[in-house]
Amino acid sequence: MIPPEASSGPDASAGARPPQLTGAARRWAARLSAWAIPRDILVGAPRPPWYYPPDLVQAQCASTPDTLSRGLARAALPARGSTVIDVGCGGGRAGLALAPPAELVIGVDRDAAMLEQFRAAADERRVRSVAVLGEWPAIASQVPPADVVVCHHVVYTISDLAAFGRALHERARSRVVLELRQEHPMVPLVPLWRQFWGLERPAGPTAADVVAVFREAGLPARQVTWSEPPGASRLAGVSFEREVEITRIRLCLPSERDPEVAAALRAQGPTGPRQMVTVWWDPPDAGTTFATRG
Repeated sequence: MIPPEASSGPDASAGARPPQLTGAARRWAARLSAWAIPRDILVGAPRPPWYYPPDLVQAQCASTPDTLSRGLARAALPARGSTVIDVGCGGGRAGLALAPPAELVIGVDRDAAMLEQFRAAADERRVRSVAVLGEWPAIASQVPPADVVVCHHVVYTISDLAAFGRALHERARSRVVLELRQEHPMVPLVPLWRQFWGLERPAGPTAADVVAVFREAGLPARQVTWSEPPGASRLAGVSFEREVEITRIRLCLPSERDPEVAAALRAQGPTGPRQMVTVWWDPPDAGTTFATRG
């Protein structure tokens, strides 16, 4: 079972009231809010359900599959002096995969521990880096523009997606590239939430909703759907015991429930290749500041 997509830290929309938005943006916020974990379950969780073991973050950053998202980002980078911003960088897997040709990678994350891992990974690869601590888009004005802005596996934690996308646009000189799952990353856990908590979970939002929000916000977003290559999964190479541990944490269960979680995962059987989506655009008006709507 695959953990939810996020750079680090809690789901920004969990339990939060959707912002006063209209159209696609409002639908997105409402659908995302429906994933909030009930408070009585959350307060009893032994560990925050968004927790991701640091050693696994480090191991994932050591592997940089040559995906469509990576290719689109690299194609927009100048051969010399190019810069990249990695929003929600975590350990830096998305941004550091672009060096070279990128000569400077700016990592933005709300988790200081993740930024330390990003710095360490950059140093190990001898890539110039800058780490910026804070929430995007609140921190965006403190980040200098770059040739390419990437953002992998973050959007399903963002309630005000229109503002988030506009800030990506405003920082990019040549291209914005986002990578995400076709469906909400917690969908594979729906049967287990039902089994262990008797809790029904929603099915949306989806990548199509992401594109709808961006286009409504005036961003020329395009999308390509593709199947994840072997070994690209965030849990590729992880032992079954670790998979059980991570799944149990996602479900807000104590460690003594591991045997039950293991049995449930075995009953589900192996999952096929995940359907991924790359959303990207080339800002014709990079640097333009959008008026905030709603």
